[in-house]
Amino acid sequence: MSDYKKDNVLTYKIIEFMENQDLIKVVTEKAQEWLGPAFDAETQAEVKKMLENDDKTELIESFYKDLEFGTGGLRGIMGAGSNRMNIYTVGAATQGLANYLNKCFAGQPVSVVVGHDCRNNSRKFAEISADIFSANGIKVYLFDDLRPTPEVSFAIRHLGCQSGINITASHNPREYNGYKAYWDDGAQVLAPHDTAIIDEVNKVKVADIKFNGNKELIQIIGEDVDKAYLEKVHSISIDPAVIKRQKDLNIVYTPLHGAGRTLIPASLKVWGFENVHCVESQMVKDGNFPTVVSPNPENAEALTLAIKLAKEINADIVMASDPDADRVGMACKDDKGEWVLINGNQTCLLFLYYIIKNRLATGKMQPGDFIVKTIVTTELIKAVADKNKVEMLDCYTGFKWIAREIRLREGKQQYIGGGEESYGFLAEDFVRDKDAVSACSLLAEICAWAKDQGKTLYDVLMDIYVEYGFSKETTVNVVKPGKSGAEEIKAMMDNFRANPPKEIGGSKVCVVKDYKTLEMTGADGKVSKLDMPEPSNVLQYFTEDGTKISVRPSGTEPKIKFYIEVKGQMGCPKCYAGANADAEEKVKAVRASLGI
Repeated sequence: MSDYKKDNVLTYKIIEFMENQDLIKVVTEKAQEWLGPAFDAETQAEVKKMLENDDKTELIESFYKDLEFGTGGLRGIMGAGSNRMNIYTVGAATQGLANYLNKCFAGQPVSVVVGHDCRNNSRKFAEISADIFSANGIKVYLFDDLRPTPEVSFAIRHLGCQSGINITASHNPREYNGYKAYWDDGAQVLAPHDTAIIDEVNKVKVADIKFNGNKELIQIIGEDVDKAYLEKVHSISIDPAVIKRQKDLNIVYTPLHGAGRTLIPASLKVWGFENVHCVESQMVKDGNFPTVVSPNPENAEALTLAIKLAKEINADIVMASDPDADRVGMACKDDKGEWVLINGNQTCLLFLYYIIKNRLATGKMQPGDFIVKTIVTTELIKAVADKNKVEMLDCYTGFKWIAREIRLREGKQQYIGGGEESYGFLAEDFVRDKDAVSACSLLAEICAWAKDQGKTLYDVLMDIYVEYGFSKETTVNVVKPGKSGAEEIKAMMDNFRANPPKEIGGSKVCVVKDYKTLEMTGADGKVSKLDMPEPSNVLQYFTEDGTKISVRPSGTEPKIKFYIEVKGQMGCPKCYAGANADAEEKVKAVRASLGI
């Protein structure tokens, strides 16, 4: 190594050391504030341990920033610190939201719904939040036990509340918890409320949090809301006659220890399905998720026990919901009788194909009916919508954006379904978040409809590919934890933005969409404006052979996501293996081009 290079390396090391020392100084000062009398003894002991540890990694990770609302609200690892989920960060979020609600609805009675999932500390955080709302003069409807996220959204509208929260980290690992904040339409908060709430939260000091609740303002809710919700869910059934004919459809369901354990089996029963088998060991409420590595129905591993049971009883379908029962994963038998997982894009495609096809067949389709998908979800959905002359809208990732499209058209057009590639679907408008309760029920109906024709869900999927073209979607998550990871993710996005690829996987890039600048650049170099509600840090590349690449940092997790969609053709259902193999080669070429 030359002296110049050695000097450079040494300079960088010195800079890095100095930056670390500055950071340690900042986080140490911040942590020492948590040793004050406003914090409980347990928290103080945890912080003291971090301060005394020679390895400052945990200290930095716990205090280098404050938890912020992302696409899914507040979410983080549980523990002491400003960047952790604990009674003080939850308390500050609730106090800030309460302050904002009392400003927004000054002089009016304000009420909120509080729900939670099965996670460790979820009930504790929910009860503390209920106390804080009530201490600020806000009426609280607190669920008596864990409930699905969609039911919390429903309850806000059903009870005429101004807001609501759900304590959940959705499908994240067991170490995490989270806080979803909702507005009066039952949707997660959007601008201007999201940033305004953050501003209020940032003003809150621990001493400002009103932890001593007013029990007279807290009302426990449960069965009455369950009944009303299940009745509404049942109303979206498109073809009840097919269920009557296939009431013995052999269903395996697992809640993965979460909030779907009661209501999803109950909903399937209301719809008329009489042969539902639950994975008993996973029906147990447990925030440690002892039977899975991660409680995420997107992962094959999470469905292991369900598929084992399905094989034993020769089931027709396997379905799983995540801990807060807003996502649904599924598996079915392929043409060889082997159990295969249906990915999120395929699930969304199957739902919307069935809804469109069968609303048309039963005469239920109206001229103003519309569907919604997110920009990263498969373009095959647009092909189905276009061919059947149904309006399709694209929106940002996150169900609050689908909810926004529903709200903008309320009273003028009818929403009939929408979803995203991450296993979320909403088949109705009386809920404004993804809903695994209605999705599982509708999925069973689709399976019954297929069986009525001597087909499986797999067969239906093959039919779609033959009629509308083949598509393969792959999501690559590049995980970059902590502060250094956040900086790496930013650098990657900056690089893609400054140096967009000219070709991907051997095919020329013909369209670039930058949602941060809200500009689209065509093959001719012409720039036009993208019609979106606000900027978002997402890049998209479209190539001449139909490939679509979307790149975005996750709003809730320390990773950058690459959504890859490649196209092909299938002449017949038996052509799937060849089309899939060709697509896999194309995906490899795309990944090589992107360096991921």
